[in-house]
Amino acid sequence: MTVTVTTAGSLPGAGGPDGSDGTYDVTVVGAGVVGAAIARELARYRLRIALVDASDDIGNGTSKANTAILHTGFDAVPGSLEARLVREGQALLAAYATETGIPVERTGALLVAWNADQLAVLPELLAKSGRNGYGAARVIGADELRAREPHLGPGALGALEIPDESVICPWTTPLAFATQAVRAGVHLHLDCRVTDIAEDGDVHTVSTSRGPLRTRYLVNAAGLYADEIDRLLGHDVFTVTPRRGQLIVYDKLARGLVSHILLPVPTSAGKGVLVAPTVFGNVLLGPTAEDLDDRTATGSTADGLHLLREQGRRIVPALVDEEITAVYAGLRAATGQEDYRIQEYPGLRYVAVGGIRSTGLTASMAIAGHVTGLLAETGLELGAPRDLPHVTMPNLGEAFPRPYRRADLIAMDPAYGTLVCHCEYVTLGEIRDALDSTVPPQSLDGLRRRTRARGGRCQGFHCGAAVRALFEEARP
Repeated sequence: MTVTVTTAGSLPGAGGPDGSDGTYDVTVVGAGVVGAAIARELARYRLRIALVDASDDIGNGTSKANTAILHTGFDAVPGSLEARLVREGQALLAAYATETGIPVERTGALLVAWNADQLAVLPELLAKSGRNGYGAARVIGADELRAREPHLGPGALGALEIPDESVICPWTTPLAFATQAVRAGVHLHLDCRVTDIAEDGDVHTVSTSRGPLRTRYLVNAAGLYADEIDRLLGHDVFTVTPRRGQLIVYDKLARGLVSHILLPVPTSAGKGVLVAPTVFGNVLLGPTAEDLDDRTATGSTADGLHLLREQGRRIVPALVDEEITAVYAGLRAATGQEDYRIQEYPGLRYVAVGGIRSTGLTASMAIAGHVTGLLAETGLELGAPRDLPHVTMPNLGEAFPRPYRRADLIAMDPAYGTLVCHCEYVTLGEIRDALDSTVPPQSLDGLRRRTRARGGRCQGFHCGAAVRALFEEARP
């Protein structure tokens, strides 16, 4: 098995003993959850694939900072591309998570009506759910709602129940896609920012911060920068407006206050502020929806956090008295259109994948299949598919046995019983495995997303030095 992950220096020559000139069949720009899923899907075929990203890690943009919900698509725009791909993607990702060990919890969701106008909208949302092919939703009254969520604030009049909404690990998912892709032969180039694209006959020459690469076909899955990449191909079709979502993570002691994902009645600005459990055992409050000009503005603000706390006080009053573990903010790629902006350009041998917003995690595998089909329509010869190498991801979810609780693992290797991060119960064995993995972390934050080390209530105050020492020892 040849594994190619590059993070520094000039891009290596990709020529091989078969006489190839180093030209890739397909290059995917953007290694978020969607780009990684596309690379994984393409890896099923005997093609030479590159996956490039300007960051130093997989899923280091929008994919790492979202609400981590596996959606049913009940409230998508009926008949839209997003509605179809979310519906298909939910089934694909749920099955893939079971196969690879990505933690998922089927908590169900309750879309809560707080006034008469919102209550009147629930039957419309129920009908919309049916048009989207999801028939398990139902409207429940105030008494049943209160029985299901006894800590809910006063005044709730009823809810739409969506029993199949789930929470998922947003970090393990793109890492699983990328790991499987790389093991199947995809070349992953990180810290590799695309600066220009030029056509030379039937080949694109992609200029990057680490040198040029040549590719026959190109997929733009660059997220917040998808419009900029699209313009390098001569288009001016859409503009990405970064929409910041700030979120608050409450301590695990708050987990007993919430059983379901608690959703508001959605508006044109998004799905609104929700309260939800996480697979890590915390409770999430957010996000805000702030349209910005700065595509790097991932800082939290006093006003944003105040707004969230006021909203949280209405939804689950006891929540605001709980300890806060962390706050964070992510940027979603809004384009002014409710649907995805996925478009093939046969003359350019190019597919643009833009405007993938909050449902991108859920739809990622279906988007990958759709984009692969579009590439075939533009002339890419796929050939027969093959099986991908099986991967089993480390479990980061509290609903499943963690290594420190597994006597069988500890008996085989005491490192799995040696705690390093006491807040999150992360063991020496888990950190060692992450540092020695197919796609290893390039930063302490990358290590946190692979293990949860430094992600607990003390935010690394106690374990930070030990974790850093392990990280530095593993670096070449």
